[in-house]
Amino acid sequence: MKKSLLLVTALFFGLSLLVGFGPAPVQAKTTFVTIGTGGITGVYYPTGGAIAKMVNAKRTEYGIRATVESTGGSVFNVNAIMSGDLEFGVVQSDRQFQAIKGMAEWEGKPQKDLRAVFSIHPESVTLCASVDSGIKDIKDLKGKRVNIGNPGSGQRQNSIDALEANGIDWEEDLKAEQVKAAEAPGLLQDGRLDAFFYTVGHPSGAFKEASAGATKVRFVSISNVDKLIDKYPYYAKSFIPVAQYPGARNDKDVPTFGVKATFVTSSKVPDEVVYAITKEVFENFDAFKKLHPAYAVLTKEGMLEGLSAPIHPGAMKYFKEAGLK
Repeated sequence: MKKSLLLVTALFFGLSLLVGFGPAPVQAKTTFVTIGTGGITGVYYPTGGAIAKMVNAKRTEYGIRATVESTGGSVFNVNAIMSGDLEFGVVQSDRQFQAIKGMAEWEGKPQKDLRAVFSIHPESVTLCASVDSGIKDIKDLKGKRVNIGNPGSGQRQNSIDALEANGIDWEEDLKAEQVKAAEAPGLLQDGRLDAFFYTVGHPSGAFKEASAGATKVRFVSISNVDKLIDKYPYYAKSFIPVAQYPGARNDKDVPTFGVKATFVTSSKVPDEVVYAITKEVFENFDAFKKLHPAYAVLTKEGMLEGLSAPIHPGAMKYFKEAGLK
C-alpha cells in the first residue's frame, strides 16, 4: 500500500512539472529607485520623468524600476539622498558645491557620500514682476511683496545672493514670501505678490502661466552680476529669452545669472544601477534633447561640467567606455 502511494505521488509530481504546476521559476530581482525632482511646473519634474521612462523601457534588461517624486527641490533632494529616502535627485550645481564642501545649510557638515552623475540644462535666476508694481530692476524691490522661494529649494539662496549683491536685506527690506514656485504665478496674478524669483530652465510652465493672465508682467533685470560671479564661482552670466513669453512686457532679452541642473546620487547606490541610468541617457542623447526645449543647448561634453562632487564609479565606467573621460 505504501509503495503504491509513493508511486502515485511520484507520478503526480512528474506530471505537474510537465504541465506547469511545479515550483514557480525564480524571478530576477528588481531594484527600485526613486528620483527626486522639484515642483511640477519646473523642468526638474519632466527631467526626472524622462530619465525614469528610459530606464523602465529596459526593465527586463537592467532589473531596475524607477519612479519620480515631486519634492521641495535641491536641498531636500540632497538630504533625502544622504538619508537613503531617495536614490537619485536633480540638484542645482551651486547646491551640489555647497553640500560637498560643507557650506550653507550643510555648514561644517560636508556630505561626503554625495556623488555626481552628470549635469543637465542651464538654469537662469529669473525675476518676474507685475507691470503695475513699477519694478524694472532688482533694486526696485525694496518694500515690495516678493517670493524668494520655499525653504529646501535651491532657488531660495540664489534669490538671497542676488538681493545681497544689490544691497537688499530680504528680512528687513522686503515683505518676503517663502512659498513654492508653483504657487507664485497665481499669487502674482491675484495681486497678492508684486514679484517672484524662480531659478529654472526656459521655457518654464510657471512663467508661461505668469505671463498669460490678466495682470500684465515683465521680466526684471538683475544688476551686479559680475560682483556675484567674483564671489561665487559656480554662477555664470545668463539671460531670459523673452521671445518664449509673448505675453510679457519686454522687448529684449533680460540679463541675469544662472547655474546648472545636475543629477546626483549616493556612494551607496550600486555601480551597476548608476551605470545603467547613465548609459540610457547618453545612448539616447538625441531623443533626450527633444524631450524639453531647455535641453536644446545640451552637449555630451557639457553634461560633464559643473560637477563638484566626485563622479560616481558607475557613471565614470560609462564615460570611459564612451571616450568622454
